[in-house]
Amino acid sequence: MGLYDRDYTQADSRSEFRYASRPHMMFPRLTPVVKWLLIINVVLFVASLLITPLARFLLYWFSVFPGQARSLQIWRPLTYQFLHDTGGFGHIFWNMLLLFFFGTMLERTWGSKKFLLYYLLCGAAGGLFYPLLVLAGWLEAGPLIGASGAVLGVLAANAILFPNQRLYVLGMFPIRVSVLALILAGISILTLLRPTELANAGGEAAHLGGMVAGAIYVFTESARAGFKLKLRKGAWRKKVTETRNLQVEVDRILQKVHDSGIHSLSRKEKKILREATKLERLRNGL
Repeated sequence: MGLYDRDYTQADSRSEFRYASRPHMMFPRLTPVVKWLLIINVVLFVASLLITPLARFLLYWFSVFPGQARSLQIWRPLTYQFLHDTGGFGHIFWNMLLLFFFGTMLERTWGSKKFLLYYLLCGAAGGLFYPLLVLAGWLEAGPLIGASGAVLGVLAANAILFPNQRLYVLGMFPIRVSVLALILAGISILTLLRPTELANAGGEAAHLGGMVAGAIYVFTESARAGFKLKLRKGAWRKKVTETRNLQVEVDRILQKVHDSGIHSLSRKEKKILREATKLERLRNGL
């Protein structure tokens, strides 16, 4: 993911695998968000490849680059995800291939809106985890670009939701997605424990950050749904109580009007009566 790395062009077991659970799943039909993510990434890559000043401009303004004042610009953890190293095709090729296969399944499962939020969240987590390690003095600072953090977050979600899904490494050796995710996470952890100039330490930090954020998101989904439901129940109960109290007050005011006339009402009581009338009209669609 970092510009100082070129290991994405190497043909190893981390990258050479294809989707092979069932024949009709070999080339899934594109979903809307995945399609546009592919288009944006590829267009920016080709434009950067052909126009060197544009590549420099995008790198300067939209990459994650810890240790510099401009690194505090809040859009960078999002924008770096759409840029790729123009020094070779491996970086963008494998990212887009994984996004194509795993992203389509996840988008169909969750829906486009939730998938896009998740994708950007995982990528942003990777873009924040790397600077934190640089700030802690664990890694050297360098420009970070690429969709790997977001894509590996998508892989992590697939591994949790569909752990028995199988791939074929080198087109021959079957491996479960859950096992593959654990292997990639393990490689990232080992690389970060002993970072070297030759290792893709910056990229592995983004990989691990994206995967961890994705795993937390998926594993806590039921808890978050329960919390939201509890909040909605609390708001509903509060609204019911307020409505009941308003009705009691309106009944008291109406009794006062019956006993003493409309002129006996205070400004506050008149205001309450007007508000109650408006609410009643809204309920009746008037």
